[in-house]
Parts: sequence; C-alpha cells; structure tokens
Amino acid sequence: MKAAVAAPPSQAAIAAATWSWKAVRQFVAERFGKQLSPRSCLRYLHRLGFVWKRPKRRLLKADPATRAAFVAQYRDLVADAAVRGARIFFVDEAHFRADGDLRGLWTPKGQPALVDSTSPKYGEKASYYSAVCLETGEVVGAELQGNSSAVTSRDFLAGLRKHVAGPLIVIWDNSPAHRGAPIREWLKTPGLDLRLVALPAYSPDFNADEAIWKWIREEITANTCFGTAAKVVAAIAPFFDAVDDRVEEVKRHCRTVLQALAFPESSPACHTELFPAASM
Repeated sequence: MKAAVAAPPSQAAIAAATWSWKAVRQFVAERFGKQLSPRSCLRYLHRLGFVWKRPKRRLLKADPATRAAFVAQYRDLVADAAVRGARIFFVDEAHFRADGDLRGLWTPKGQPALVDSTSPKYGEKASYYSAVCLETGEVVGAELQGNSSAVTSRDFLAGLRKHVAGPLIVIWDNSPAHRGAPIREWLKTPGLDLRLVALPAYSPDFNADEAIWKWIREEITANTCFGTAAKVVAAIAPFFDAVDDRVEEVKRHCRTVLQALAFPESSPACHTELFPAASM
C-alpha cells in the first residue's frame, strides 16, 4: 500500500485525482478484500509515514541546464556588483484581491473553518510592483494602476533608478510586461547605468521578491475580505511604510534557493527546491 500511495491513484487503477481515505478504502477493498473504516484508513496512512501537506507546483518545463547556468551567472553578478559598488534588486509584481487569500487557520475541533466574505468582484484588487535588495535589505514598493505593461514596468524602473544611487542591476522574469519598445528606448538614456537580467523560464523560486508578496499575504491579507480595492491598499500601505525598519527580517525572509545554490557555504537553510534541477 505504501508504494501505491506514493504514486498517483490512477496508477493503482483507482479513479480518483488524489489519495484520500475513500481512495485508500477502495484500494484495500479491491486489492486485499477488506473493508476499512475512515479512521482506520487515515491511521494506516500515518503508520506508513504519510502526512497531509498542501502541495506546491513542480514546474516540469524548468530546464536544469539553464538554471545551473544562471546560478553561475548570479554568482558572477554578485562578485561584479561588490567590485563596482552596484546594487542588485529583484523585481516582481503581484495582485491582492479584495476577497483576500485563504490560508490555514486554527479552529476549535469539530467546527468548520469559515472566513466571512462579502463576495467582491474578481476584478476588485490592488496591484503592486516591488523590488528587494538582499545585500542591504532595502524594499521599494509602488502601487500599480491597471494592468502591468512595458510602460508601467519602465515607470517603476525609472522610480527605482531615482531611489537608488550608483550602478544598478535588476533581476526579474521574462514576462511580456518586462520587455518591449518603451523599455528598450528608456534603456538608451545616457548615464542610466542600469542592467536588466532575465531569470530562467519557470523559475519563480529564484526571485527573492516573491517572498515579499508571500510575506504580505501571511501578515495582512490572509483570511480577510476587505471588500474594496481601496481598503486593500490601505491595509498594505503600512507594510511598505514600515519595512525600512525590518532590514534583517527582509534579508532572512527573502533568501531563496538561488542564494543557497550560488553560495552554499554561507546560505542558511532555504526554501525547498521545487524543480527537477535539484541535482545540478
């Protein structure tokens, strides 16, 4: 049974998307001719060493060789930045819907876990850009009006360029909003001293700025229905106002598997590798 549960139910000829006590009971009944109670099914799963976890996506399109090459490139970027006095910022954007983000919560045994909602429209949301520097713990955030595009990305980069003195390196993903004529033309500005570096495809675990969004969802928007985008903005704004006083937390919070791979001798335990590139 342990071998069966370690694989998808379909491989054991069980018509279920994932293993549950019902799927286990069906498997035991068909394979061994025994009927188990729901409690016994769960008890057997625990005895066999299984625990219930919320899954994370393992992005199979991520290319191990490309990711390994980027780890080496990042190591060189950090060394070069140290020599030139440049700062490296990871940049990303995110949306926070007025209906909030459902997260696990403690509730009395036997009672359902319920979160009140006024059912705001799906489009009722607040959108943001942010940038984080792991070396200094700086975080720069800006509200995004409408949808992200090459124009809004250029405007955020321009604001970041004004905020940060000296050479600047920006690492972000290869989203369509991160490329295009408005950005290309702006990069021709004399004396800009800004370099854009694209992350490997399907590698959000390399982007330190993803941790900023996760942090906000955990501290602010989890299990909270704000009702309107304006209330979401009002709740998130204090985070960006106060994050300058949380530099060490930022450095700890935002370290990713990229830093663990690039500098294993100095990196603390980082996020679990979500991709088949773990052996690089």
